[in-house]
Amino acid sequence: MKLYPINTGYFKLDGGAMFGVVPKSIWQRTNPADANNMCSWALRSLLIEDGSRLILVDTGMGDKQSAKFFSYYYLHGDDSLDKSLAKHGFSRADITDVLLTHLHFDHCGGSVAWNSTRDGFRVTFPNATFWSSDKHWEWATNPNPREKASFLSENILPMQESGQLKMVTRQGDFSASPFEGIDLLFVDGHTESQMIPHIRYQGKTIVFMADLLPSTGHIPLPYVMGYDVRPLVTLGEKEKFLTRAADEEFILFLEHDSVNECCTVHHTEKGVRLKDTFPLSAVL
Repeated sequence: MKLYPINTGYFKLDGGAMFGVVPKSIWQRTNPADANNMCSWALRSLLIEDGSRLILVDTGMGDKQSAKFFSYYYLHGDDSLDKSLAKHGFSRADITDVLLTHLHFDHCGGSVAWNSTRDGFRVTFPNATFWSSDKHWEWATNPNPREKASFLSENILPMQESGQLKMVTRQGDFSASPFEGIDLLFVDGHTESQMIPHIRYQGKTIVFMADLLPSTGHIPLPYVMGYDVRPLVTLGEKEKFLTRAADEEFILFLEHDSVNECCTVHHTEKGVRLKDTFPLSAVL
């Protein structure tokens, strides 16, 4: 198995929304905001090469939305999904599987683009199987008013219409994965049935954190995003996960941290806290 970080760009979100009830005077120590209270966040995917399978976990925001849409999110930086794949010698046509942790626009938007005549949409991984979970798909395609702006039909339905979509059936907190060496933890605080891949790599466990832990600044338990639909559930899920991560020395791969690709955590007298930060290459 080989692992490659895939950087698809950066975007900005309101710092208050990203840290919920935590005051700016505290969260800005780790995530400084600009004059508009916006913090920069990564759109970092993970490519897993395992035998004949090339598995991409999440696909970033994509580029098909309107200028007005992007004006809200300040997409910036020189990275893109295609450039990052090419850096490692791959293209979208090489991808065999796309595993989507959940279907918010910043995690799945790169899966779909306009067609050549811009009167419809096409999937951007022509040879891939797209994997979602049955419970989350139902949640995302019948969105509640709180999440409706994050679940965009043009990002989601073309995957089903292409005939390339398959479902992971949830069975408890951990479910059988379609991939050898990857276990899937389901969590429900941020959104219903978000999948958190646990990758078994050379005796280590590397966890793709998605939105269970957006950045190192979110490690303390009360630091929960205002976007989460069930914040108290998130708090409990984080506590359970971070305790295990510290006990078993998990490597946490961070999708949204604009500075740190990976980190570890450990137990302290104040609870589980950040131990080390490092690039993924340091453990490969």
